[in-house]
Amino acid sequence: MPLRQAVTAAGLIAGYAADACFGDPRRGHPVAAFGTAAGQLERWWWADSKPRGAAYAAVCAGSAAGLGILAERAARNRPGVRFVLTAAATWAVLGGRGLAAEGREMARLLESGELPAARQRLSHLCARDATGLGPAELTRAATESIAENTSDAVVAPLLWGAVAGVPGLLGYRAVNTLDAMVGYRSPRHRNFGWFAARTDDWANLVPARVGAVLTAVTAPLAGGHARSAWRAWRRDGSAHPSPNAGQVEAAFAGALDIRLGGTNTYHGEVERRSTLGDGRPPGASDLRRAVRLSRLVGAAALAVAAGIAVTRSRSAGRFTGPAAARITVAG
Repeated sequence: MPLRQAVTAAGLIAGYAADACFGDPRRGHPVAAFGTAAGQLERWWWADSKPRGAAYAAVCAGSAAGLGILAERAARNRPGVRFVLTAAATWAVLGGRGLAAEGREMARLLESGELPAARQRLSHLCARDATGLGPAELTRAATESIAENTSDAVVAPLLWGAVAGVPGLLGYRAVNTLDAMVGYRSPRHRNFGWFAARTDDWANLVPARVGAVLTAVTAPLAGGHARSAWRAWRRDGSAHPSPNAGQVEAAFAGALDIRLGGTNTYHGEVERRSTLGDGRPPGASDLRRAVRLSRLVGAAALAVAAGIAVTRSRSAGRFTGPAAARITVAG
């Protein structure tokens, strides 16, 4: 395989390996820096207006994607530099190791009965109000967050990197971060965050469903059931308020033979969700199994993304090689 055709795929693989080995940078995390800047801009830009919120999201996400475009253009004829840029961007936007670490820590706290610490720790995984939640609800919340974030923090960035390179990696992570910041149906963000939330929904339409399929494929490796994962996904995936989160949550529920869904509270807003799966309520051991399944889905997503990147590079090469030059001269 020519080096130019392998650059994006190799960068994705190297970035995934860096995340798996080292996790998130302890200081100066680019995503945290983006979130800080976006938060400061929101305080100045905010208005109870959908158009104003749409402009805010477009500027923030467009700036991140634009930075990726400039970086790739600067390295257009330098495969080594493109490889480093892709690897660094992939490492920066992935969250697989951190997600697994949070899941394991939640399982440890629940197993040892440290409920106050578990309630506080849940905020590392999701924005759900943990006040007064017992072991069962804390376990369910953590398991659902592991499933959803497997798609958001691993599968989706890898696929966007495969189809759009560094701009896809940075642009997707910016959109997903904005959704986590302003995409809630709270009084402040119901209108202002509407566009960010819808854009995130669109960006995850395909990755969430790919994540559900990969959950079914890898379920037996985590001691789960592929057929149950497929059945729960097809039956329950659309019974979730989000067009995407329920896809992977339902697949995880079926794969692990557990039951997810129920009543949740976010920023004072109560949501009553349908049941996902037919099994028992999840326990701490199931949360550990969910972490293993998440890692397997991430590895499978990397293989898919690398294959897409190589295929796209080969297709592009057909139109930039000697044959294209001959056509140009002949014309």
